[in-house]
Amino acid sequence: MIICWYIRRKNIKMEAGIWEKKLCDGIRDSNIEPICGRPLGLKFNTQTCLLYITDAYFGLLVVGPNGDTVIKLAILAKGVPFKFTNGLDIDTSTGMVYFTDSSILFQRRDADFFISSSARTGRLLKYNPYTRDVFVLYDGLAFPNGVALSANNSFILVNESIKKRILKFNMPRVLNYIKRNKNGSRRLGIIENDAPDPIKMKFNEEAKVLKILDGKGAPTFKSISEVKE
Repeated sequence: MIICWYIRRKNIKMEAGIWEKKLCDGIRDSNIEPICGRPLGLKFNTQTCLLYITDAYFGLLVVGPNGDTVIKLAILAKGVPFKFTNGLDIDTSTGMVYFTDSSILFQRRDADFFISSSARTGRLLKYNPYTRDVFVLYDGLAFPNGVALSANNSFILVNESIKKRILKFNMPRVLNYIKRNKNGSRRLGIIENDAPDPIKMKFNEEAKVLKILDGKGAPTFKSISEVKE
C-alpha cells in the first residue's frame, strides 16, 4: 500500500511568484481571491504521490510529495482560458486527470451572479500528464462542479449545480475488431456499454444487441483480441 504525504511550507513557491501566508491565510475578501487563489479540488494520485489541485483562479496545479514548489499544469483548453476551475478526480490506472471549469465567463467571486444568469459555458476536461495536453470532453454545462470516477473508471459523475442534477458520462472504450458469423450477426471488440467489464458484444443487422460477454474484471481477459463463436 502506497501512503502519500507532503510537507507544509510557510510560503508556497509558485512557478511565477510566491504565495504569501501572511496576506492570504484565512482571507474572506473575495477581491483578494484572484491574488491568493481559491483551491476547490484536491486529489492525490496514489501511484505517484503527486497532489493535484484545481484552483478557481490559478487553474490545474500539482505539488510533489515534499511540498515546496507548486507547478501550474494548465490554464486553458482549446485556446479558451479557465475562469472557474473546480472539482477533479484521477484515474490512477492511466494517470489521467478529469476536472471541471465551471464557466468561461465568470470567476468564483461572481458565483451569485453566475447562478442567476443560467449560463451554460462550463466544461468537463481531461489532462494528460504525459503530453501535458488538455482535452474538452463536454461543454455547454450549467455550472459543472464536483467530479467522481466510478470504481472501475468506466464512467464519470459530474455535478451540474444550476440544474440541480448529477450527470453521468460513459468513458470511451477502444474499438478492436468486427466480424460476421454465418447467420449474419456481427461481433464487435471491446466497446462501451453497461457491462462492468465488457469484452465482446454480438449484434444483428439492425444493430440490436444480442449478447454481451462480461470479463468480470478477471486479469485473464485484460488483452483479449479474438473470439470464435
